[in-house]
Amino acid sequence: MAGASDDRIEKQDRITRVRHAVGADAIVLTSHEAVSWYLEGVRTHVSLAGPPVLAVRAEAHGDVLFIADNEADRLIAEELLPEDAERVVRVPWWIPPAIAAAERPGAAEAAVASQLRAARAQMMPAERARYRSLGRETAETLSDVFGRVDPAQTERAVAAVIAAELIARGIDPLVVLVAGSRRGGFRHPLPTSGVLGDRAMVVVCGRRDGLIANATRWIGASVDEEPLLGVERTFLDASVPGARLDAVFEAGIAAYARFGFDADEWRRHHQGGPTGYAGRDPRATASTVDLLVENQAFAWNPTASGLKVEDTMLRTAEGWEVLTVDERWPSVEYAGLRRPVARAYGS
Repeated sequence: MAGASDDRIEKQDRITRVRHAVGADAIVLTSHEAVSWYLEGVRTHVSLAGPPVLAVRAEAHGDVLFIADNEADRLIAEELLPEDAERVVRVPWWIPPAIAAAERPGAAEAAVASQLRAARAQMMPAERARYRSLGRETAETLSDVFGRVDPAQTERAVAAVIAAELIARGIDPLVVLVAGSRRGGFRHPLPTSGVLGDRAMVVVCGRRDGLIANATRWIGASVDEEPLLGVERTFLDASVPGARLDAVFEAGIAAYARFGFDADEWRRHHQGGPTGYAGRDPRATASTVDLLVENQAFAWNPTASGLKVEDTMLRTAEGWEVLTVDERWPSVEYAGLRRPVARAYGS
């Protein structure tokens, strides 16, 4: 990976600062997001629903990787950097790597969760390049699939094609939601045997190199999306480096009433927040006090009944860069950003 070694040195420095701040001999990384971030995007799973097959002790004298013995050869051959392969401790398959890594004194990941989020919030050049590629290919997948669907197809059939197209691009389909016209009021519509009908929504969260791209698209009948774009823009305008996440959340939810929605609309679904190596890192609420930084990724997703807007974006020194973008998808300009609108069938 271009730039991976430089990125890794910076990540080691960030973890060292966390370790010093809490006075710990080591930081024990055990989650998918922390381990994949630290090890430059390695695939940490076998089952998408299972725990990571490796854990990391970041110690003063270097990193130690604890890997399930039946996974070690594959990870060394296909996933790990050469310098990491030399620091592997093989763990019997019946012992979780996280438990083996925690046998000696050190700070558990849960004890320093907020510090670790801050450590990975600002993305480095190689990460941003990988994220741009992932975002573009995720958006292209949706364009390709929706270019050949019709209203009579079932939600499950469309979800199957989306998942297959993502996998073909090396993207793990962590979430694929589809809602036909009869289910447009559901915020997390797991696919069913129902048909798409005259208006349908799809939501995807695709992971590659540890990073997760989040996007929502609509097909079929158009509706007035401008009010919800106004709510999204409020979240974006408040998401500036140095702002606190709870303040951004409060600004965004207050915009619902201002743009003609029920003032309590925000209570019916989460609003998104920072993203990257977790779908939301963290999900924004009135009690999330993380400080925002430059070159941080976000996926805000304001919703109302039958309406939702969502893309993965990077906040840079120049402003907002939409990562999940494909020029083939119809869009409108709103407050200086091209935002997707519903695509007609057959277009």
